[in-house]
Amino acid sequence: MDRISKISEFLKAQPKDNFLRHALALEYLKIGNEPLAKELFEAILTDSPDYVGSYYHLAKTLEKMELKEEAIYWYEKGMAAAKNLKDQHAYNELQSAYEDLIY
Repeated sequence: MDRISKISEFLKAQPKDNFLRHALALEYLKIGNEPLAKELFEAILTDSPDYVGSYYHLAKTLEKMELKEEAIYWYEKGMAAAKNLKDQHAYNELQSAYEDLIY
């Protein structure tokens, strides 16, 4: 059974598990399915805005899809979430990627 199938099976039992949804989104990115990855990252962040790791991956996915304005929005939203959580590491990663995109 491939990784996507395995993770999908686990998600049937725990459909709102952010770790599993994030892992599945990353697997979709590996096979070039950005729209499904985007959908999963957005679902995670809608349900759990403090799941800061997904902001970076969502914004990078949007960059790859050439959706620059959406990527900027999610970087900014992620930086605010990381700042609120006092997660300096996540904030710095988001800020660096954000600055690379806009400058």
